[in-house]
Amino acid sequence: MNYLSFQARHRYSAGFQLDFSFETDQLVTALCGPSGSGKTTVLEMIAGLKQPQFGRIEVTGKTVLDSQQGIAVPAEHRRIGFVFQDRRLFPHLTVLGNLRFGKRGNGNQEGGISFNRLVEVLDLAHLLDRYPGNLSGGEQQRVALGRAMLIHPDFLLLDEPMVALDESLKNRISEYIARVIKEWQIPTLIVSHARDLVAQLARRTILMRQGQLEKRTE
Repeated sequence: MNYLSFQARHRYSAGFQLDFSFETDQLVTALCGPSGSGKTTVLEMIAGLKQPQFGRIEVTGKTVLDSQQGIAVPAEHRRIGFVFQDRRLFPHLTVLGNLRFGKRGNGNQEGGISFNRLVEVLDLAHLLDRYPGNLSGGEQQRVALGRAMLIHPDFLLLDEPMVALDESLKNRISEYIARVIKEWQIPTLIVSHARDLVAQLARRTILMRQGQLEKRTE
């Protein structure tokens, strides 16, 4: 079974053109390439935050976009967890409040991710009463990952999870990511320039350049 099938074409007014397609049946796939290749745009299209002029996207066997058929599932109904480069935590909410925001999307769904278990796996218990502005970059990343997981996603997107972290934190964050994926077996697409993270986690690497597929490696 393919966890993800992606096809999209989009021409921007500035001249950049995305013409990109790939599929993967691996639990963890990395999307790599130079800055400006369109990697984050691909994630945003999968999540439903951007819509290509032409495209078809299937996530865990569900069609979330088909421009020919007029299908465009809204982002809030795609059940895709997205951890952004800038984390996008709510500064006026505590860590507990940020996590509860994700939990609201989980509801009472059978098989939902346990709040207490996720807090344990990500080592967040001692941070629950703190605000994002008082957290380190690594702590913020763990909270953002926890919030994305608490919607009980069918698929997880990680956009440069190591950005703005010093070397001493990168290994720790990659360990937390690995724990989450192993515990809940959530299919994941990672955009990263961190070669160590890609080598450690991803079973397949998709390379893109200037909006197009360069090559795929196992």
